[in-house]
Amino acid sequence: MSSIFARFPPRLQQAIVSRLGWTTLRPVQELAGQAILDGKNAIVLAPTAGGKTEAAVFPLLAGLIEREPEGVGVLYIAPIKALLNNQCDRFSTYTEMVGLRSFVWHGDVKGKDKQAFLKEPAAVLLTTPESLEVMLLSAKVPHPKLFGDLRAVIIDEIHALAGSDRGTHLLSVLERLFVVTNSDVQRVGLSATIGNPQEILQWLQGSSQRFSTVIDPPKIPAKREIAILQREEVGAIAREASRKAAGRKSLFFCQSRSLAEDVAERMKDRETEVFVHHSSVSRTEREAAEERFQHGNNACILCTSTLELGIDIGDLDSVFQANAPSTVSSFLQRLGRTGRRAGQIANTTFFCENIETVLQAIAIVELARSGWVESVHCSDRSWSVLVHQLLALTLQFGAISIERAWNQLSLVPDFQGISDKEFKTLIDHAIAEGYLFISGKLLSMGEKAERMFGRKNFMELYAVFSSPVLYKVKTATGYVVGSLEQDFADKLVQDMSSFLLSGRAWLVEAIDHQERVIRVAIAPRGTKPSWGGFTPQILSQELCQKIKSILIDDIDYPYLDPQSRYALTEKRSDLGTLLRQQHFPAQDDGNRVTWWTFAGGKINYTLKYLLATVRPDWKIVSDNFQIGIEAADVSVQSLRSVLDKLRSEFDWQDQAFRDDILAQLPLYRFSKFQPLLPTQYSKEIVELYLLDWQNTRHFLQPKT
Repeated sequence: MSSIFARFPPRLQQAIVSRLGWTTLRPVQELAGQAILDGKNAIVLAPTAGGKTEAAVFPLLAGLIEREPEGVGVLYIAPIKALLNNQCDRFSTYTEMVGLRSFVWHGDVKGKDKQAFLKEPAAVLLTTPESLEVMLLSAKVPHPKLFGDLRAVIIDEIHALAGSDRGTHLLSVLERLFVVTNSDVQRVGLSATIGNPQEILQWLQGSSQRFSTVIDPPKIPAKREIAILQREEVGAIAREASRKAAGRKSLFFCQSRSLAEDVAERMKDRETEVFVHHSSVSRTEREAAEERFQHGNNACILCTSTLELGIDIGDLDSVFQANAPSTVSSFLQRLGRTGRRAGQIANTTFFCENIETVLQAIAIVELARSGWVESVHCSDRSWSVLVHQLLALTLQFGAISIERAWNQLSLVPDFQGISDKEFKTLIDHAIAEGYLFISGKLLSMGEKAERMFGRKNFMELYAVFSSPVLYKVKTATGYVVGSLEQDFADKLVQDMSSFLLSGRAWLVEAIDHQERVIRVAIAPRGTKPSWGGFTPQILSQELCQKIKSILIDDIDYPYLDPQSRYALTEKRSDLGTLLRQQHFPAQDDGNRVTWWTFAGGKINYTLKYLLATVRPDWKIVSDNFQIGIEAADVSVQSLRSVLDKLRSEFDWQDQAFRDDILAQLPLYRFSKFQPLLPTQYSKEIVELYLLDWQNTRHFLQPKT
């Protein structure tokens, strides 16, 4: 087969050779180019810095050159503004070298620049899902003129969107946008880490009738340098990291903002310039850190996931990781930030505080080495975004019929599991509660929704996900203790959660999301503060089972330091012995039984609530690895008897049983639109996060 380069217009061929100095295209660019020029929708997979962007952009530019669009011809969407800003120069170069223009649109772009763009649109527009929603809702944006000749949409880092509310929101907005286009808009998704690309391609397809394909060229094996070090104190982690960071450029990923701040404070004044980069740091500070980091040679940025995506902050020497991420996908994204220069090897050094995080780090590394990456699971019953999109449609059109709204929304794969009857139940509830108003068979926004999301520009509605606003923390007397960010407040549960603030432990008594006030009392002595709320972190069954196999096996991992190797040996001789010797690994400690399932969070939480239906007198707790039961009469044998009863008598198809369990679930708040839902649909959101009926049933089957 001849190179795709021969199919490019001469102007693009000349620019690639003379302006970029390229002599060949990479395999992913050859394969993607053929598919995209043939008009197919595509998921394009390649490692970080593997040429995915060019694989999509060059063939799409070829089409724009042959027939220049009237308005925007290609829409590029990134999950975060920082990635847009980072891609701006690249797109500017690629469009300018063939005589076209590109433009970046998000909240930080000046109004006069946006007005100039609306008067004279660029051929390529770069934006975020939320900014695209704002454009769609604005009466000042001439949608048909701007997007009537739209040919293609590129979604970068699609794994960061698919399977989440943000992904559902993006597809919803795109389907609304495509109403004004003159063609079946081509869809291209880019990613370095997806375990189930064919399913994500089907999700991306939406209402499109084009043929589709996954572009996944063979991976070239590459050397990786991995080290896992156990250091039990944050101070020791900071000292060791400072030593390794000296004279180098490094990113240090932490699993929480508080840990990033703590380590950064301890690393300062140790011969390395230290920056902090997370969502609570101001945009000005983050941009200053990125700028100074790019031009320095002796600097370290302490960050959360904010720098996990493909933002180019210069040539990195090292990636550090405090403890371990929760997914293989995150590890691969972070590892891929290094090794981009010729002759450099991608590397990650883990600094673990205990044996549990050492085990998690080993499991993630070994799963990655085997080629396994998490699958992204897309729901077809995304209730919170459905409510948001209903409100957005009423705002966009002033008023809309129920039939027209449903005809539009039902095009989105994430809503297609919701029946007409359920949609009508949602509408009736919203009208009864004052969130929607109906007149002459047309829906409009109700006064209650207007009060909740603000009349002025409806900025609360534009921001689909919890805005970075603050909640005041008050005592019963009205004394203000301090404030918490909304993403933290969303995780708190009344009468359950406790946290530290101003040097004291507080118990949550009430949460008023409308007034943004959390009422607290001093936590009883002995109550353990749980910074981060009570919404549990869910690890996958595959990751937990890998940790179990590490404990059972006697494999030596060469990337462990002596301290972590010793800790692993000790854990193997303790818990590993139990796992090897017992078919049903459970420990009986008198009034407590611990069942080591290593089944992952969803299965264990499902088991917890199933066990409680049979033995409501048992006190049952669970996490990703074990189920603990406390009761005067509990024993390993009584636990096995209850499990046998579940296997033989529980009707997995009986909705009444499931409804009884759903009634017991804490009403975690995952979205600011969740309170607008009928209770049963709000509970369903919690069920989707916490429980897994199918895999739990399979887990309970007798092992042969």
